[in-house]
Amino acid sequence: MKTLPTPRVSLQVLFLLAACGAPGPSRAQEIPYRFESWECVGCRWLKGNTHTHTTESDGDSSPETVARWYKEHGYDFLILSDHNVLLDPSTLADLVDDSFLLIPGEEVTSSFGAKPVHVNGLNIQELVEPRRDSTLVATIQANVDAVREKDGIPHINHPNFGWAFGAVQLAQVENDRLLEIFNGHPEVHNLGGGGYPGMEEIWDILLTGGKRIYGIAVDDAHHFQGEFSRDRANPGRGWVAVRAPVLDAQAVVDALEEGRFYASTGVVLEDVQVSERRIGIRVRPRGSFRYTTTFIGSGGRVLRTVHGTEVTFDLDAPESYVRARVEDSGGAVAWIQPVWVLGTGS
Repeated sequence: MKTLPTPRVSLQVLFLLAACGAPGPSRAQEIPYRFESWECVGCRWLKGNTHTHTTESDGDSSPETVARWYKEHGYDFLILSDHNVLLDPSTLADLVDDSFLLIPGEEVTSSFGAKPVHVNGLNIQELVEPRRDSTLVATIQANVDAVREKDGIPHINHPNFGWAFGAVQLAQVENDRLLEIFNGHPEVHNLGGGGYPGMEEIWDILLTGGKRIYGIAVDDAHHFQGEFSRDRANPGRGWVAVRAPVLDAQAVVDALEEGRFYASTGVVLEDVQVSERRIGIRVRPRGSFRYTTTFIGSGGRVLRTVHGTEVTFDLDAPESYVRARVEDSGGAVAWIQPVWVLGTGS
């Protein structure tokens, strides 16, 4: 008997069926829990980097050279985050236009003993002075608070740099929403090792414990001159794509704090859609690359693995959150932020 090909149903059709109450592939009856809304009417994807350095601290290139690199490589926004230095974006006004935005920032650089404590301040208007305190957790908290006091948005940088701190400490920090889960600097141990967990594992520990925190990928670039190689901190290795209505500093940082973005080391997404009981992802194909999407729930459990450029996940069992990891056949990754589940009693 000849086997007929399976019809290919588009992401949009699947969402229309869900909206009309038609059962999805794995849902046979109504369920009392649903995904939290991820809607952003009139929004578009904006690519940016929130962590990079210039000759104002320990980078090898001027602020103008660095900003020009990102603009010429298709980024929509950039945050120059030199150590304990706040650059005035107006000094680079000739690079800013309708397609490229510079947002003021700083890497607030402190320590506790031998442990580095670095917290980026995004969209700050005044220099944030680094702080120290009597414990490691208190030092991290003090620098998060210092950024908030200047009406900035904090993100905690590279916990595995210097094996500085992990999930136990991060779980105690308050009023923070953003954490680097990928950092392109060669001395940052994103994958963990030697008994230390990687950043994705730390992320899931925090999420499972009820902490609302979103994962950022960054360059932490220092080296724009000379050779581009694995042992140098070159640009273009990690970035975010935020979903915002306009290219505006406040709109960008609001999208980051609300988790309306994905983080990437090279995979580009065309769309992410969330309805009450379905997550849909559409990947922009590149060359002959193939794609695998892993949907992950509480405890870091794998809920579903799907291949292809258009994938969906139906919520048919209670979870506190669901996130997704899209990997291409060359090893590049995109991380979709956790979507919270309402009605589970969590």
